[in-house]
Amino acid sequence: MTKRADKPITLADVARRAGTSTAVVSYVINDGPRPVAAATRERVLAAAAELRYRPNRIARALRSRTTGVVGLVLADASNPYFGALARHIEQELEKRDRLTLVGNAGYSAERQRHLTERFLAAQVDGLVIVAADGGGDVAAQAEAAGVPAVYVHHGHPGGHGQVVAADNQAAVREAVGHLRRHGHRSLAFLAGPTDDGPVGVRREAWAAAVTGDPDAVLLRCDYSRGAADALTRHLIAEGTMPRALITATDEHAIGVLSGAWARGLAVPDRLALISLDGTPESAHTAPALTVTEQPLRAMAEQAVELLFGDISGALAAHAPLVVRRSCGCAA
Repeated sequence: MTKRADKPITLADVARRAGTSTAVVSYVINDGPRPVAAATRERVLAAAAELRYRPNRIARALRSRTTGVVGLVLADASNPYFGALARHIEQELEKRDRLTLVGNAGYSAERQRHLTERFLAAQVDGLVIVAADGGGDVAAQAEAAGVPAVYVHHGHPGGHGQVVAADNQAAVREAVGHLRRHGHRSLAFLAGPTDDGPVGVRREAWAAAVTGDPDAVLLRCDYSRGAADALTRHLIAEGTMPRALITATDEHAIGVLSGAWARGLAVPDRLALISLDGTPESAHTAPALTVTEQPLRAMAEQAVELLFGDISGALAAHAPLVVRRSCGCAA
């Protein structure tokens, strides 16, 4: 039988140990609203540490009508891109003493709506949403509940809530220009199964950049390494693999590298490759991927600033070209 936990340590317990009032302990623990002498503060903190006191978040929420918790809805937590973005968002919220509660939608629109309702029921102070395709305007759900919400990377077209994203059009133009400087005239593009969200913006920017090129090829597959690997093997087998390729995501690019290696197709000698995500692991593929690196930290900072009203509008952040080996450069 599990032993029942001891009674939680309270402010009164800390006050008795420190030889002061509960009000003074509260001022120290909550960093205000009144100042406390340095010696008294040290005595209170020492007593709290000795007793292993932990502030009661629920009690604090009842007093302040805030929970100190922000919900983060991810389109897919297993995707390294979204994992890296989530880490930056969590770090920005930690700077504001906010706890991040993460929910994984798994690319499911229904689960995204369900997670939003669960977070709102938990009385979160705000929502940061990396939207799943077709997920509906969940920021409107938050707005109806009086909770601020911000989309990051991907929002709901024409919906509520501001969207923080990179300048994907400029990133694609830079990738196209770089491959052309390598002498490639016909540039293929690997997109997802649909044109929703940022991938659609990237695909449209590529189409505009290769206007007039009859040999430019649009390829599609699911957002997975396995799907891109299988597609690459198929194209190599039938002799239609392009000489230069821009992939919408790093997951695509890593799958392409895998399929090319399995079929003996040399990258970059036979296939020049650039990806449009720039996740941390893109630097550790073989060969290392040339990428337009999404400014995840800047996006996270803007999203949190918008959430707490520190800025009134988001600016599209620059996604710089990071040159490595896969495009044909010596770097």
